Amino acid sequence: MSERSETVETPQGDARIHWHRARDARVVLALGHGAGGGVEAADLVLLAAELPERSVTVALVEQPWRVAGKRLAPAPRTLDAAWTALWPALDGPGLPVIAGGRSAGARVACRTARTLGARAVLALSFPLHPPGRPEKTRVAELSGADVPVLVVQGGRDTFGTPAEFPRGTELIEVPHGDHSFVIPKKAGITTEAALAEVVDPVAAWLNRQAATG
Repeated sequence: MSERSETVETPQGDARIHWHRARDARVVLALGHGAGGGVEAADLVLLAAELPERSVTVALVEQPWRVAGKRLAPAPRTLDAAWTALWPALDGPGLPVIAGGRSAGARVACRTARTLGARAVLALSFPLHPPGRPEKTRVAELSGADVPVLVVQGGRDTFGTPAEFPRGTELIEVPHGDHSFVIPKKAGITTEAALAEVVDPVAAWLNRQAATG
């Protein structure tokens, strides 16, 4: 596995791609970050470290607003435009590309998947609705991806628990996890251990998607 960073110009400013390459890569997984943090989120770091050993090259994508040092994410249309502009750089290795991200990054991946030709979407902590506002559902974004979607969701995520997702949603639950997959000490399992259990099923799903289409 090798790692390098690449700056990509977009109309919204420079984006940055952090490559974590697999020696025997079958697929590229492009992961965007959330609106409240960057690519240093624990789940993104873990997947970038572990998936290359499972034939998945991981590209952690920093949106231009984060690269510029801004604290607040721009409007969804701006996020989508930047993601669309940098997509050709993700397709560079000539492998199938699966879009993904955590929270707002998962929404971007879902909204743009069909247009960009993503093979599938990995949605980490998909914000199904604002906390306490289940009537403000974003299920249309999830279903509108029009490609296979795998959701990884914390069991007590206030943005939508696993039970709130539509029937038939392919989903891996992180028991006791919140929106950041943080697990309380009383649960009897550490956050690190719970996330580690997600890696193999996610890798298997990614490689299945790479083999189809």
